[in-house]
Amino acid sequence: MGLLKTILYLLVFYYAFKFLARLLAPFLIKKAAETIQKKAEQQFGGQQDKGYVKEGETIIDKTPKKGQQGKDTVGEYVDFEEIE
Repeated sequence: MGLLKTILYLLVFYYAFKFLARLLAPFLIKKAAETIQKKAEQQFGGQQDKGYVKEGETIIDKTPKKGQQGKDTVGEYVDFEEIE
């Protein structure tokens, strides 16, 4: 009799959890999306407030370092012929 009670409790708990998950999932997903959006705004929002650029104006935020320019020799060139 104890085994049947345990199985019954597990089934009731499973279906109750499944039912509540369907009711609460949209709310929880909405809250999680809002939280992620707020964090993204806090992290990246300050970069857009540096000033407004007039149309046609060019602004360079970061200039490349002179020591990191590409090499003239990238690698060896291998010439090949097709063999039939």
